[in-house]
Amino acid sequence: MGDLIIAVGTRPEIIKMAPIMRALERRGYPFTFAHSGQHYNYNLSLQFIEELGLPKPDYNLRVRERDPGRQTGRIIIGFERIIKAEKPRLLLVEGDTNSVLGAAIAANKRNVPVGHVEAGLRSYDLRMPEEHNRRLVDHLSSYLFAPTEVAKRNLERESVWGRIYVTGNTVIDACIQNLPIAESISKIMEDVGPEEYMLATLHRAENVDDPKTLKEIIEAFIEAPMRIIFPIHPRTVKRLRKYGLWRRLSKSGNVKLIPPVGYFDFLLLMKNCRLILTDSGGIQEEATAPSIRKFVLVLRISTERPEAVEAGFARVVGVEKESILRGIEETLNREIDLPRFSPYGDGRSGERIAEIVTKEILA
Repeated sequence: MGDLIIAVGTRPEIIKMAPIMRALERRGYPFTFAHSGQHYNYNLSLQFIEELGLPKPDYNLRVRERDPGRQTGRIIIGFERIIKAEKPRLLLVEGDTNSVLGAAIAANKRNVPVGHVEAGLRSYDLRMPEEHNRRLVDHLSSYLFAPTEVAKRNLERESVWGRIYVTGNTVIDACIQNLPIAESISKIMEDVGPEEYMLATLHRAENVDDPKTLKEIIEAFIEAPMRIIFPIHPRTVKRLRKYGLWRRLSKSGNVKLIPPVGYFDFLLLMKNCRLILTDSGGIQEEATAPSIRKFVLVLRISTERPEAVEAGFARVVGVEKESILRGIEETLNREIDLPRFSPYGDGRSGERIAEIVTKEILA
């Protein structure tokens, strides 16, 4: 039994928790590592964890449920069992997934304090399940690790009960730490070729589950003035087929569809692209890392990462074809002077959080 449980459920959570786990290991501070298995085949997750040099999870819930309500319920039950067995003094979660919410609720019901990494993000778009999750977890948490002053102010406006720390975002640590690994082992650029490209991702429910919105975005990709590399999410493939858009996209000479890629491959795709088109929140952060530094067009009507926009790394262009194409044209036709530093931190966020946890919270 240990004082600390680190709970994850999806690959982005593993990426963002990795710098904290590495910092704890350097201190010789033990922790229990628990994985809900929310999104990915567990064996593939194990391989990914090994590539990052992390310890094998002590627990795996192997949640296979896809219905959001039942999935969250199973995660609550599973983490409650882990917490009962381990009797920790703190449960640490990151982000805004169902795993994060389920683990936090389980800890709360067992009277275990919750620490929330990446606390205080707000999109104010209530169509997004993640917006509800992150708000609930913030109000359940005793310790809130806000990545920026903007996130801290969001928490203060909502009068959260927990103690707030501004730490930066561990995703910047992850980019800095892992890009050299990616450059040494990834072969993805051999498949992409030397021609300039834009990198696109698309997966959010409010975009891909709405046939009109999905059609607008896909038409913009097809008509874009530069070729697009599009690692396509399985959910997006299903919706494209359902709405009769798959054939047109797959036959487009402008869009190169590739299967979902690993983290290391994706780091290189970001580093070498001309421009990023995405509805992902995490990519908006990663693009600001000193080792990446790419401009992002956000394919949404709002973002919970306004710092990237304010710093000059990103622009929210909406989901209509004409506004997306206009954003692409304007970006490609001007010289973009990106800031040298990320608004999300200096790459030492994991160290800061580990120090707070070991020297203050669990001292």
